[in-house]
Amino acid sequence: MIELNFENQKVNIDKGELVSYTVDGYEYIHQKGSPGWRSSDTEMFPIIGPTADAKFQVQTPRDIAIQDQHGFLREMEYDVVSKTDTEVVLEKKYTARTRIKNSKFPNKSNKEWLFWTYDFGFKKTFSLSDNGLGVKFTVSGERDMPFMLGYHPAFKLYSDGPVVVAGEKEITLQEIIDVGSRALQVPECSEIYLKDQKELRIRTEGFGNFMLWTEVPNMVCIEPITFYPYAVEQTKLHEGFEYLKDTDREFKVFISAM
Repeated sequence: MIELNFENQKVNIDKGELVSYTVDGYEYIHQKGSPGWRSSDTEMFPIIGPTADAKFQVQTPRDIAIQDQHGFLREMEYDVVSKTDTEVVLEKKYTARTRIKNSKFPNKSNKEWLFWTYDFGFKKTFSLSDNGLGVKFTVSGERDMPFMLGYHPAFKLYSDGPVVVAGEKEITLQEIIDVGSRALQVPECSEIYLKDQKELRIRTEGFGNFMLWTEVPNMVCIEPITFYPYAVEQTKLHEGFEYLKDTDREFKVFISAM
């Protein structure tokens, strides 16, 4: 377990997963073991969305890749690059066509092994400051590598009527639940407020969109995404790709208590 501290803020990270973020002892992150989701945060990379109806095949410019829902990055382990009292840098590296064991096999998937058709590096940086908790993602790799990126944190809820505010729109928890497993799309949005017992601000750079998901009243996932995958058929998921250029791409999420 990695612990970061800054004044009244504390973060716990377990194998790259944000399992706790407290401000003055108040917990903002969904706790494992509570109803709703078995995790508290993860990444969706190099694709977002389900692939079963496409036989787990994703078209890339180079060839067909085999990917399960939300990609296979979560199946890989992070290495710690550096750490201070207020910041930790984590990294995963992948070599094209290396087979990665699928934890969903055989109970939830018929694909035992997954692979991507490009080399890539992926860094995840947590940092605490006066501005709150920053989470930065750095994608590196071959020029023209296609990818999507989504961040999937889950937030703990306390009140009977929490509301998500995006611009001038207020979204109730019931509206999110009613959408079901597809997740509620919040397009062209870089800032969201979660109004619960206390208020939380989630601001992003590089993503451009959100989607919201929960099936229970005690948590909600507020997910920055580069592409909403349910906008296309699973066989056309490649239409949502971004492409690396000559430099690394950075995506940022800022989480701050109000």
